[in-house]
Amino acid sequence: QVQLVESGGGLVQAGGSLRLSCAPSERTVSPYAMAWFRQAPGKEREFVATIKWSLHSPYYADSVKGRFTISRDNAKIAVYLQMNSLKPEDTAVYYCAAGWSARAFGSPVAKNYDYWGQGTQVTVSS
Repeated sequence: QVQLVESGGGLVQAGGSLRLSCAPSERTVSPYAMAWFRQAPGKEREFVATIKWSLHSPYYADSVKGRFTISRDNAKIAVYLQMNSLKPEDTAVYYCAAGWSARAFGSPVAKNYDYWGQGTQVTVSS
């Protein structure tokens, strides 16, 4: 069982920035992909960004394209989400996910990921 540990959430004003981090609690092999999803109150969990681990290739939801950047550190098996130009509608609990099978490769579908973090709250005030 892989445990993903997230950090970096918080409260920020609109237009501000935050950087989320996620890494396994124990050393593990490289995944096919890691991703970020988010869930706002009363809404379903939605895809934010994913990165194909071996290709270092990112893919974003349209709602965050140009504002958010996903990156990874292969030595730490860590994934990061740099969030700039934050908007109140970005307010949500952000979840890190990792997939160790090919179905996760570049996938925006939550069920294709094997393990999840506990979530970190991001609140953007207007």
